[in-house]
Amino acid sequence: MDQHPGLELAHSFLIAAEELSFRRTAERLGIDQSALSRRIAKLERQLGFQLFERTTREVVLTPAGRSFYEAGAPLLAGYDRAVATARRVAQGKTGLLRVAYMAFAAIELMPRVVTRFRAANPAVELALRYLPTQEQKIALSEGEIDLGFMIGPFEHSDFDSRQLASDPLHVFMPRGHPLSARRSVAPCDLAGEDLLLGDMAEWEAYRHHLGEKFARAGVPVAPRQEASSTMALLGLVAAGFGITVYPRQLTGLTGTTIVSRPIADPAFHIETVLVRRRIDRAAGVRGFVDCALETARPARAGRKNRAGH
Repeated sequence: MDQHPGLELAHSFLIAAEELSFRRTAERLGIDQSALSRRIAKLERQLGFQLFERTTREVVLTPAGRSFYEAGAPLLAGYDRAVATARRVAQGKTGLLRVAYMAFAAIELMPRVVTRFRAANPAVELALRYLPTQEQKIALSEGEIDLGFMIGPFEHSDFDSRQLASDPLHVFMPRGHPLSARRSVAPCDLAGEDLLLGDMAEWEAYRHHLGEKFARAGVPVAPRQEASSTMALLGLVAAGFGITVYPRQLTGLTGTTIVSRPIADPAFHIETVLVRRRIDRAAGVRGFVDCALETARPARAGRKNRAGH
């Protein structure tokens, strides 16, 4: 480990004080005894007092050397610990990462990435925080979070955005709904249905994306009811109040009272991206991004293979 010259001298002295043998000290430091003697002599000149009494048979600390050792050993040990801790932070092996996620990522993708990252980096603390996509963009720009799972695409010169998933949208409806008899649903089939959607305060980005997709399909979107959470939407659907449109991964959470059908239009999908500030080059942030890409890669490959067949 490279050290400041003064620290190098102090470190050599502390080892010599422990060993009370210049031969063994030189072996521990990986230097010859003459180089060690020069270091000790230089330190004694800087301090203005003698540290060791040396004879042909033994090496002992002077009273001043003993005092210096007892005071200096804890200080140098604390310095070494501080350097080691800072080095682990710089390498991304410890520290704190603040990660935000939106509702769609919370169901499947974010937990898988976090599980994999924590297994490889147990000393890194993760602070997870739910934020809608628009709020994540603000939090990132203001340095309140380090990474965000958000709805994409998102292109901006200040941010690095990596696509992790592109999930098909499904229609979720009460069991026994007329559309449940079909294997898939066309966008035009939803015209006139009682549509339940997340409110604009919490779901602004998704509402804009969904509105654009329905507009291109020529289907007006006028929700009968809005709600702020996924569970509220599911509860309303289960109660027969209407239907909702949500990414595929929700199908594992709907129970027996709700069924889903894919929307038979390739435009009806939603992207999940992982975003960080471009200027943030911390090893922990880069490691989390790499882990997320590795986690998402098998799913993306599987979708491509299914599309090819």
